Amino acid sequence: VQLVESGGGLVQTGGSLRLSCAASGFTFDDAVIGWFRQVPGKEREGISCISVNDGSIYYRDGVKGRFVISVDNAKRTVYLQMNNLKPEDTAVYNCAATGMCSASWMRDFVSFRPADSWGQGTQVTVSS
Repeated sequence: VQLVESGGGLVQTGGSLRLSCAASGFTFDDAVIGWFRQVPGKEREGISCISVNDGSIYYRDGVKGRFVISVDNAKRTVYLQMNNLKPEDTAVYNCAATGMCSASWMRDFVSFRPADSWGQGTQVTVSS
């Protein structure tokens, strides 16, 4: 299983970025992919997930209405379109194959996944 994040960068408040999560090494059609973020010194938090199979989606409060998660099956890629970005969105963003998509599962996933198993992710910095 390999997931590679890209698309981060530096934007001003109110700006937009689109993150990409390119998947390989597993059956993508059955995948559930989640986006997470972490600010140094703070706990990682799950912010959105999508089931590739049935399209079910979860958004964390605070990003609802601003972030949109989507899938391109042909490219085996999950996107996170982030609009109206705020300084508090500044973080390292990672994607992961979570298996399920719900608010409670996203919290549990962060809890049981070893901290050193997360990739380097992609940095998003929102300037005020």
